[in-house]
Amino acid sequence: MKSYDVVVIGAGPGGYVNAIRSSQLGLKTAIVEKKDLGGVCLNVGCIPSKALLRNAEIAHTLRERGKEFGFSFENLQLDYGTAFKRSRQISQRLTKGVGFLMKKNNIDVFMGTAYIPSIGRVDITQDDGSVETLETKNIVLATGSTPMIIPGMDVDGQKVLNYIHAIMLESLPKSAVIIGGGAIGVEFSTIWNSYGVDVTLVEMLPHLLPNEDEEASIELEKAYKKRGINVFVGSKVKEVKTLESGTKVVIEAPDGEKVVNADITLVAIGFRPNSKELGLEALGVSMDKRGFIEVDDKMSTNIPGIWAVGDVTGKLLLAHVASSMGIVCAENMANTETIKLDYRMMPRATFSQPQIASFGYTESQAKDAGINVRIGKFPFQPNGKALGLGDYSGFAKLVVEEKTGEVLGASLVGPEVSELLPELTLAQANELTVTEIARNVHTHPTLSEVLLEAAEAAEGHGIHM
Repeated sequence: MKSYDVVVIGAGPGGYVNAIRSSQLGLKTAIVEKKDLGGVCLNVGCIPSKALLRNAEIAHTLRERGKEFGFSFENLQLDYGTAFKRSRQISQRLTKGVGFLMKKNNIDVFMGTAYIPSIGRVDITQDDGSVETLETKNIVLATGSTPMIIPGMDVDGQKVLNYIHAIMLESLPKSAVIIGGGAIGVEFSTIWNSYGVDVTLVEMLPHLLPNEDEEASIELEKAYKKRGINVFVGSKVKEVKTLESGTKVVIEAPDGEKVVNADITLVAIGFRPNSKELGLEALGVSMDKRGFIEVDDKMSTNIPGIWAVGDVTGKLLLAHVASSMGIVCAENMANTETIKLDYRMMPRATFSQPQIASFGYTESQAKDAGINVRIGKFPFQPNGKALGLGDYSGFAKLVVEEKTGEVLGASLVGPEVSELLPELTLAQANELTVTEIARNVHTHPTLSEVLLEAAEAAEGHGIHM
């Protein structure tokens, strides 16, 4: 029986980062993965989808905005198959990189399905049915999550899809219904609409991206309607039927029942944790009603020697959050200096067109919490770089504590706003004020100047507005 200080179960962004940091801290480490190194993010999630979104951005420009930029085509050909191949090549390149990092950091990799028969032991069932047992002082659960489905709906991978089926499509349909207006739903809406697919997007709550600032969500809805995406918010899907010709979706909308026929339907309504079939119930590991593993600030479960990071904890289902949790977990296992994560202040981004990025409190959340705030807001429309890009819808909105001037949150919608978040999250983490952001000289012309302008607006002396 091989012995380790740490055995990590799951090689996604939480698991493989935890393994690397554990090894760096002198802990003998192994990692177990049943499918692909890199997990969902690198293989069928955030990385290939961003490659497809880049192709989609170019396709949309060529199809819809050629005249504006001086392009003209007699017979424009858009090959989605090439976009798909490019996305797979990028994914494979990064997953190979994870394998290299495992070797570089002397981490033993075991491919197979893990089960924990007792504390300090992990059984690995390999493809040939053989079982290898590892002995370990610490077990880190980084098993991620799986798409939820609507009860009674048959997700067959042909006409009714989840996001994994969608990311692996090598050709596109003529029409599609997307159920769920969260990040996955709006990103696939962007991709497919850019290639000319007739897209209908349905969200049960009052706005798309319902966890974001309402103004940002409304801005996105305006942009989508302008692009020709059929958006139904405050609407419930009553039924999805598979037909010989595709799918039939019955929608209960505020103005009455609607029936939409489409070639395919994508179900993107959320995720459930991969916490079953690991033996956790028998060990007494505490989980909530949904099956998410409960952890403390150190990433420890209620059972000493068993830890959990990433989606399976239900804290915030984002790859960068999982990686941060993995590092903190490793440092706690090694009893070295670390930090406490503030999940509210974690950066969030949706790579729609326009992008939406945020962190911390929205304006309404701050007011609901009884915090006195002032708002600094500045649009992209007067920004020289945005005008040069031909992409100037949206705004930057800062939520600032009234007395201290500390930044409590931000909501950004517009071109490449995901790249603007680090300045703001760094400021918040180090208790910088909006005055200090306003006094920080920003390069001209750049998109980042909207942060400067929003900070000045919060101070009551905006310059270009």
